[in-house]
Amino acid sequence: MSALIVTAIGSVLRLINLGQPHAIIFDETYYPKDALSLIKFGVEHGTVDGSDQKLLDYSGSIANLNIFTDVGSFIAHPPLGKWIIALGELTLGPNPTGWRISVAIIGILSVLLTVRIARRLTRSNLIGTLAGLFVALDGVHLVMSRTGLLDIILGFFVLVAFGFYLLDRDQLRQRMATQIQEHGIARTATLWGPTFGMRPMRWAAALSLGLACGVKWSGIYFALAFIAMSLVWDVSTRKVIGVERPWRATLLRSAPSTVAISFAIMFVTYVATWTGWFLSDEGWDRNWAMGTGVIAALSSLLHYHSEMWNFHVGLTTEHAYASNPWSWPLQARPTSFYWADIKDHSKGCEVDYCSSEVLALGNPIIWWAGILAVVYQVWRWLGKRDWRSAAVLVGIAAGWLPWMLYLNRTIFTFYTVVFMPFLAIALAMSAAALLGPMDGTPERRKRGAIAIGVLVAAVILAAWWFYPVWTGEVIPYEQWNLRMWMPTWI
Repeated sequence: MSALIVTAIGSVLRLINLGQPHAIIFDETYYPKDALSLIKFGVEHGTVDGSDQKLLDYSGSIANLNIFTDVGSFIAHPPLGKWIIALGELTLGPNPTGWRISVAIIGILSVLLTVRIARRLTRSNLIGTLAGLFVALDGVHLVMSRTGLLDIILGFFVLVAFGFYLLDRDQLRQRMATQIQEHGIARTATLWGPTFGMRPMRWAAALSLGLACGVKWSGIYFALAFIAMSLVWDVSTRKVIGVERPWRATLLRSAPSTVAISFAIMFVTYVATWTGWFLSDEGWDRNWAMGTGVIAALSSLLHYHSEMWNFHVGLTTEHAYASNPWSWPLQARPTSFYWADIKDHSKGCEVDYCSSEVLALGNPIIWWAGILAVVYQVWRWLGKRDWRSAAVLVGIAAGWLPWMLYLNRTIFTFYTVVFMPFLAIALAMSAAALLGPMDGTPERRKRGAIAIGVLVAAVILAAWWFYPVWTGEVIPYEQWNLRMWMPTWI
């Protein structure tokens, strides 16, 4: 029940007035139009001059929408995320609500997934509920759920993959416990241990990671981190059942097949996301390789990818809202997606000067308390050998640390949305620790409950305070200015 309540909260915040502002905000100038092009042509096409305004003014069907050129367009990210955006446009039309609805649903499902994953990870309803609530009330997650961009879709598939790895771990341990209880473990098997057999949940996780890479290439960081984490869990399982050489057994028995099968599934899944490009002759670079057939098509796709790689590593254009990854936990430089000055008493403005902004700013209480939570979880991992702490830290590290390699690139704080659910789980686990052990004194648990209540109240109050600048509400300029706690938020 608590999972449904938290998800309902997240749903209301993400769906209400989804079509506002009625504008193409930030990188919506790319992905919704690419999605419409996929519907019409199967591949991305270039657009005519003034296409943004023409799209906003249009009220007809997608079939009659004429904002595209006859030439295939170079794109910086794979097609899957744009196909998902296209589903909303097919349902509700080529308008802001249409290109945001699929993303909003993905964001809502991410809230529910966070609750269930945290519950399975910790076996605690309290932690699951808190984690889901923190995701529901976080600003960067909310803004990205209400905008036709790709990052929340990437984060969703990453969460799904993590959940499948958890299921794989639990199922394997249950299977091993049953096997040993029924048949025992032969003395000759104690050196290497039993074989683990088929791992359907692990392969489902690989499929999810392939889909993540089909949205944005940064999914590969999570693939590497999660596969390594899963193999470490195999070592732990072998230790529990009494295998004498768990590391060697894992490296020789589990690692080769796991890596080979996982990356094979990911590769096939990723290539499948380019089906529209394969089936068309109009895609950018489609006929780069001479000849026809599979080899020529794959050669052209490989060349396309080399051009995409060159684009990404060479992206050093200055941007007013570019940020350093070291500042992301502080939310020191959030990205402004939309800004409007209103000085003519229009759009519901009842004073002389109003403003409307969509600012991808994380809930400050969640993120600033989250810094302390991460420190605490590092201590739990190193000092207490708590595998649950290590698991959430892997999720955070995979989404954050790789960007340290690209400090000269143009990157943005809203990339944090991909690992934000793991931060929420870390904060929920740390908050629950304030209660102390189950057999703790009533006074200790009372103080802990009060502390959790204060944290939750502060998160809710901050969400209420910043909601207008997360959703582009028209508010007096003085009210907007009161919400700019740091000069770098402007």
